[in-house]
Amino acid sequence: MKKYILSFVLACMSLLSFAQANYEKIMTEKIAKIETCKTPDDFQVLANDFQRIADKESTKWLPNYYAAFSYIQKGRVLMREGKMQELDATADQAQKFVDAAESLEKENSEIHLLQKMIYSLKMMVNPQERYMTFGMKAQEELTKAEKFNPNNPRVTLIKAEDIYFTPEQYGGSKTKGMELFKTALEKFNSFKPKTNLDPNWGKEEAEYFINQPVK
Repeated sequence: MKKYILSFVLACMSLLSFAQANYEKIMTEKIAKIETCKTPDDFQVLANDFQRIADKESTKWLPNYYAAFSYIQKGRVLMREGKMQELDATADQAQKFVDAAESLEKENSEIHLLQKMIYSLKMMVNPQERYMTFGMKAQEELTKAEKFNPNNPRVTLIKAEDIYFTPEQYGGSKTKGMELFKTALEKFNSFKPKTNLDPNWGKEEAEYFINQPVK
């Protein structure tokens, strides 16, 4: 009898190990695709992929995180293309996955940073009308993200973007933004994610801005 119980336990452990290895393999492949996506459609396909993983791996926060991040990146591309009318719907899609991620992982700097980015997308639909609502909420989330992990390089990166792109009459500065991009890069150079699947994006963006001339 003991042999049967032992065999059953070993079989279960083997199946769990296989499932975990398969999950990590699929996630690694999908995360790598983030760097190759260029268009809103590319990011939509990736968001759908992460959603399917999230539906299957309902106890893990990272698939929801990356689904939300894919929608946010889709929104940022739409914004660059001037398609502001599509930002609300895209941000709302991202919100669903941020909510799901936060229900599984509390007080996480990375999740609060995504929440900040969602509010920023919604603000950009009409900055003058929405700053006092979504702009203030975005700042609150950025503060939380920094509180939960002061060494998170992505927090410094997003702070740098905000200052760099804000007009000087509203407190922005390309020079100060550039200084923060450099600080972000320093943090990226010493940053180590908890696991191979944890967020590790942003370094290339910091390097890109640092190499731009300050006008």
